[in-house]
Amino acid sequence: MATQLPVKAIGPTIPSKYLDNRLKNDKDYGLNLFKPNTETCLKWLDSKQPASVIYVSFGSLAALEKNQMEEIAWGLKNSNIFFLWVVRESECEKLPENFSEETSEKGLVVSWCCQLEVLAHESVGCFMTHCGWNSTLEAISVGVPIVAMPQWADQPTNAKFIEDVWGVGMRARGNGEGIVKGEEIEVCIREVMEGERGKEIKRNSKKWKDLAKEAVDEGGSTDKNIQEFVAKVLYM
Repeated sequence: MATQLPVKAIGPTIPSKYLDNRLKNDKDYGLNLFKPNTETCLKWLDSKQPASVIYVSFGSLAALEKNQMEEIAWGLKNSNIFFLWVVRESECEKLPENFSEETSEKGLVVSWCCQLEVLAHESVGCFMTHCGWNSTLEAISVGVPIVAMPQWADQPTNAKFIEDVWGVGMRARGNGEGIVKGEEIEVCIREVMEGERGKEIKRNSKKWKDLAKEAVDEGGSTDKNIQEFVAKVLYM
């Protein structure tokens, strides 16, 4: 393609603070679709041990069925691992009755958060995600292992790469009716956080984090490609 057009691959395109930190004020995307509970989330995470929390979010658009929300809830509860779960206000009615109260010693449910700040926190050891491209890229860039629960569009493809190509996570698979049961969710969480397979996943996550930083750092592939592109535009 490069012989026909001056196409240059760049990325990952996330704020510099979480990669090379070369741009001191580049710490967020500059917008939020919903008001984040940032202070609440970070204060709660600060009270937890390193890599002890699973962060759960299905993004800004995915709307899960009530029975799927209930299965996630029981999977998280039965795993007995600390969890931070983003449940948009429009989805809260799908949670089991009194779930937040019953799990308050292990979990925190919030309506929205600053995802990059949460993922980059040392207490987060795993990310359960719908595998949207932004979420996938962010998790890989900060080295957080993944439990994949894709919903639609490009997400199943992203989940395939997460599990089988990059080796940075496991896919929680649905039953014959397309529902991912709580038992499956619990098994995946435990394996990624505590199991033998999880050890390799963590090593791979660290490898891809290092490669992401290398790409955007001075002299990396992204750095060089941007400079070459700018030079070509200036002297066309």
